Amino acid sequence: MAITLRRKSKSKPSPDAMTLGEHLAELRTRLIISVAAFAAAAIVVFIVYSHVLHFLQAPYCRIVPKGQCVLYVTGPLDPLSLRIHLATYGGLVLAGPVILWQFWRFVTPGLKRNEKRYVIPFIAASILLFCAGAVLAYFTFPHALKFLNAIGGPTLHDIYNPNSYIGLIVALMFVFGITFEFPVVLVSLELAGVLTPKRLSSWRRWAIVLITIVAAVITPSGDPFSMLALALPLYFFYEVSIVVGKLLRRNR
Repeated sequence: MAITLRRKSKSKPSPDAMTLGEHLAELRTRLIISVAAFAAAAIVVFIVYSHVLHFLQAPYCRIVPKGQCVLYVTGPLDPLSLRIHLATYGGLVLAGPVILWQFWRFVTPGLKRNEKRYVIPFIAASILLFCAGAVLAYFTFPHALKFLNAIGGPTLHDIYNPNSYIGLIVALMFVFGITFEFPVVLVSLELAGVLTPKRLSSWRRWAIVLITIVAAVITPSGDPFSMLALALPLYFFYEVSIVVGKLLRRNR
């Protein structure tokens, strides 16, 4: 009687067949990499703190006379607090691509084969759009400061605390960056079948109203210039999402 011997397969199980324990172990690895990337980036920003502060202070310097671009601390711990805050903000920005990549690597095994081909384009688009939003906020910030300075009347003299000033400009850049992810979200919903280009086209009037309201509510500075600078690109992205959705449906 012939006996057939079968070798045990030494191939690793596919990610789709991972157990709960293996998923948790992978999640731990992704989190460790993300935290390490953030810590390294924060240390770098902490070291080059003066350059980062000068960069963020530049919009204020554009609207005041030369030699008067000064930020005043009001407490002995303010300089240390400012440096830590800048290191935290900068660490998140510099480590953002690594963190986003680790997130996508964690969720990719759960995606279908035809969905995985969109991962790299979506990551690239997310990073580029976030940077574009932050850059737009940076260059529109002087106009926001002029509005905020003028609205109080000519009898008020501005003495800015660096923590308040940095908090406002960073918040504005973050809000613009996050809202610029709007087209990525819309296209993702179109790929998932939740939305269709036809439905988005029929909602165009309501979209204009909602985009204007959202831009007015979430703009940290509250000035009309920044609100308009945010609302116009969002509506443009809405129209682009409709066009991209139609192209993707044709290529499927």
